[in-house]
Amino acid sequence: MGDDRPLGVILAGGLSSRMGGGDKSLLTLGGRPVLAHVIERLQEQVCSIALNANGDPARFAGFGLPVLPDSEPGFPGPLAGVLAGMDWAAGQGAKRVVTIAADTPFYPTDLVQKLDDAAQDAPIALAATQVPDRGALRHPTFGLWPVALRDDLRSALRSGVRKIVAWTDRHGTALAWFRSEPFDPFFNLNRPEDMLQAETILEASR
Repeated sequence: MGDDRPLGVILAGGLSSRMGGGDKSLLTLGGRPVLAHVIERLQEQVCSIALNANGDPARFAGFGLPVLPDSEPGFPGPLAGVLAGMDWAAGQGAKRVVTIAADTPFYPTDLVQKLDDAAQDAPIALAATQVPDRGALRHPTFGLWPVALRDDLRSALRSGVRKIVAWTDRHGTALAWFRSEPFDPFFNLNRPEDMLQAETILEASR
């Protein structure tokens, strides 16, 4: 990809209701915030990084990233974060942006390369895994998005679209496939007990 690497946006705009509120990305994993693990994996894959988050941006000041609030009101979900990332990328003169979920500390280190390869066949590329007993699973918060679709996305959000795949299915969408062994790389932190599993995965991967 060279200098054509996309910009990266970490999506942390959710309400974390199942975790009891607060920022999942600021929980401690292996002695560091979850967000530090997420940033570390992304740094070598993109040109620069921003964080999509709502509320007081000062709580993320220690990470040194631009903080992008949702550009549409009412917490409409991750699509609003994708749009905020697209708008930021447009201001940087970039043509593409990759999004990453802030509560998924083990996503693949070749994520962007595989998304980029998949996007040769479609304007949008999403990550996917083949999981035993469940079949193919898309991970739509992990995607490569053309900035040129931002006005279309803005209109969709204002018309009430909330699910990512409800919007991506209107456009050409390719899938980038990843292995789900020895653990699911898109394992995310939803409940307190997930933190214990994350510590186990982290220890096993060292």
